Amino acid sequence: MKPEMPKMNFIKGTAVKIGLAIFIIILILGPMSPWVIVPAGHRGVILQLGAVSGIMGEGFHFRIPMVQKIVVFNVQVKKSETSAAAASKDLQTISSKIALNYHVDPETVSRVFQQIGIDYESKVIDPAVQEAVKAITAKYTAEELITKRQQVALEIQDLLTTRLRKSDVIVDAFSIVNFEFSEEFNRAIESKQTAEQLALKAQRDLQRIKIEAEQKIAGAKAEAEALRIQKAEVTPELVRLREIEVQKVAVDKWDGKMPQVTGSGALPFINIGLGQ
Repeated sequence: MKPEMPKMNFIKGTAVKIGLAIFIIILILGPMSPWVIVPAGHRGVILQLGAVSGIMGEGFHFRIPMVQKIVVFNVQVKKSETSAAAASKDLQTISSKIALNYHVDPETVSRVFQQIGIDYESKVIDPAVQEAVKAITAKYTAEELITKRQQVALEIQDLLTTRLRKSDVIVDAFSIVNFEFSEEFNRAIESKQTAEQLALKAQRDLQRIKIEAEQKIAGAKAEAEALRIQKAEVTPELVRLREIEVQKVAVDKWDGKMPQVTGSGALPFINIGLGQ
């Protein structure tokens, strides 16, 4: 029996060491650990015997095992995209997609955990977006939601900022990803745009025709004025001068032959050869 004693002692010693190692691991990493590490961008909510008693900042901290529990809470900027259905002032159905960047106030994270909990996004963010979108879109017609989109976005953001601040949630950025309208409304908008384009084309054509008519009238007036001026310049002296010029041309073209008599008792005919 004696040779088996060292073997039994070895087994017992090994078991003790393994148990001790497990205990140390549990002590370091498990709920019995006397310290905790809060990652960057987070806060640690201290629960002492189940009650919220404070906040831990980022880094390494000690705690009282079995008495204090630390809940790590994310206070980084987060993004939420929410689909919201609403009605415009003229009772058009509007489907919108809202993008919201926000974060929990690090100074009041314990109150958020105590009053709302970890799932504050579904409890606070989404309902607030739905309410804000419905409240603001009801003030505008569907067409105004398109033409005044930036103004609508600013009003929704202001309303969201006010409502979420009451829950210690801070809005960092807001945008309307898209507005979607009913098929009937889209067709009505397309028809209106087509009619406006046709009206604009007709107006431009009318303006072109008017300009062309004015140009023709101006041309006719100019031609008539030119004729009037030309007629005013024709004086008896000018007519006599033109006759003299014609006679001079006729003389210059005469070949020197005497007039020929075509018959007895007839007047002599002088052929001056015009045009030869």
